[in-house]
Amino acid sequence: MEIKSSLKFLRVAPRKARLVADLVRGKDVNTALGLLKFVNKSASVHISKLIKSAVANAESKGTVDVDNLYIKFIAVYNGPSMKRMRPAPMGRAMIIRKRLCHIDLILDEK
Repeated sequence: MEIKSSLKFLRVAPRKARLVADLVRGKDVNTALGLLKFVNKSASVHISKLIKSAVANAESKGTVDVDNLYIKFIAVYNGPSMKRMRPAPMGRAMIIRKRLCHIDLILDEK
């Protein structure tokens, strides 16, 4: 049985979050959480919270054995960009895009 969980409007650039998501794709939950504990990226904290949330969803349903869960699908999508202005030479303004991302996660039993 598939367990779905998602994280919306995460204040990390999607390109940086995909690096962390690629590390845990296909791994079982305990291995992925152990791996994320030692990854030195800001997205690793948020992805580990998302995995723990999905495991808690599985426990609350009660039909799934939590020890046999693995990450079947994880994807990072572009979210909206916050736009900020910065002064530039000759009276111009440069746009700074602060990017956000959405993460979808599906856990399944082996």
